[in-house]
Amino acid sequence: MENQFSRTELLIGQENVKRLQQARVAVFGVGGVGGYAVEALARSGVGTLDLIDNDKVSLSNLNRQIYALHSTIGKYKVDVAKERVLDINPQAEVNVYRIFYLPETAHQFDFANYDYVVDAIDTVTGKLMLVQQAVQAGTPVISSMGAGNKMNPAAFQVAELSETSVCPLAKVMRRELKKRGITSLKVVYSKEKPLVPQAGNGEQTAETERRRQTPGSNAFVPAAAGLIAAGEVVRDLVEMAR
Repeated sequence: MENQFSRTELLIGQENVKRLQQARVAVFGVGGVGGYAVEALARSGVGTLDLIDNDKVSLSNLNRQIYALHSTIGKYKVDVAKERVLDINPQAEVNVYRIFYLPETAHQFDFANYDYVVDAIDTVTGKLMLVQQAVQAGTPVISSMGAGNKMNPAAFQVAELSETSVCPLAKVMRRELKKRGITSLKVVYSKEKPLVPQAGNGEQTAETERRRQTPGSNAFVPAAAGLIAAGEVVRDLVEMAR
């Protein structure tokens, strides 16, 4: 009998579909990268999703984030995400946390509860703490490196952090995690050299200066990173079940 996961079942079998339905995955950050990761995990049948983000949808999100619509501007991203996930799979359990994951909020999460963790947050201090918590709990984690200021979605690949090159964020993470005694981390990263953001038309000098730290983005690069990350999670969960 056909069901919504029948096409997935043709690829991985009934037992692995059940494994995904029993899995609990946490996605930290549901913006450009994390939003598409959640989308793919939900459509793959992951039974429980924990979504962590304190950001609200804004106008500038519309060019790249799956939860960003004119009708959702001002709403918490995790709330929009939950509604969408349940519309995809009403049987899913979705836990939302309107909080930014930072070293000072890390104690609120027990990583031992998760079968897998997706790191799609922006702050280096948060990413470092997240990886530390996952490693200490023995929970698999995949971390997204820089997706801003890129134009080539085909340049992304999955690798050990120690094998990365070009990506400035990966370089920082590699150095800082080594100080913490962590030498192994699965990441999604791009070998494309970051572009220099251009000033928008009509921007004032002060605004241009302020926005120099804001990366440029588009609809396809963060989405590619998020889908690749979700693909790794699903394949790893299925492999674990064998």
